Amino acid sequence: MSVIAGFPLSTLAFLWAGAFVGGVASGGAGFAFALAASSIWLHAFDPLLTTALTVTCGTLLQFVTIWPFRKEFDRGRLAPFILGAAIGVPLGVAVLSSVDVPKLKIAIGLGLVIYGTYAILAPTLPRVNGGGRKADAAVGFAGGVLGGIGGYSGVLPTIWSQLRGWPKSTARAVYQPYILFANFLSIALIGAVAFDSRGAWLFLLSLPALALGGWAGMAIFSRLDERLFRKFLAGMLLASGLMLLI
Repeated sequence: MSVIAGFPLSTLAFLWAGAFVGGVASGGAGFAFALAASSIWLHAFDPLLTTALTVTCGTLLQFVTIWPFRKEFDRGRLAPFILGAAIGVPLGVAVLSSVDVPKLKIAIGLGLVIYGTYAILAPTLPRVNGGGRKADAAVGFAGGVLGGIGGYSGVLPTIWSQLRGWPKSTARAVYQPYILFANFLSIALIGAVAFDSRGAWLFLLSLPALALGGWAGMAIFSRLDERLFRKFLAGMLLASGLMLLI
């Protein structure tokens, strides 16, 4: 069997597939890297290494794909989410070793399949105008917990942005910086433990597939109007849920 940098091609196939699919998801939707990549990587790597790869690769990709939306940043809108993540991520990391990851995957997967199917079929989504910053902070907290456990920080803020009825650029200018912040916290809390020389090599080997997937995803995003973007997000949520259930 062929080996690259000490890794068999069968392992690298999972690595590259996860990086590419996650790149397409993140470039196109701005959020689904962790869901798409980890649904593949968990078949080849342990949960701690998968989380470390997810947050490091996802952070790098967010740096690149967030740039086009910099003019849409609104500190007032973003602040409650960041505050929630600052509390939620450490809590998620703290319970990571005691969480039943397979059951968590099933629970998240079922939720995403149900919501994604509904969002695709519904002519319009319900609009949530109440709750204000407290509701935004609660969503940020819950997303932070999921981010600390498995790098899934973007799921709930992305769904919330749809229910808030924000335009696609406004939504991405909220949940992408949020994901970036949550990933940084996760890296700081678990990176030193999980990211040994093996993890560093896997990260470096993933970069070509990551770049190709991110480019393809951004090309898709540029061709979507508001209605199609909403459907695309719903489709990504549905597909991510199905992959988590495999």
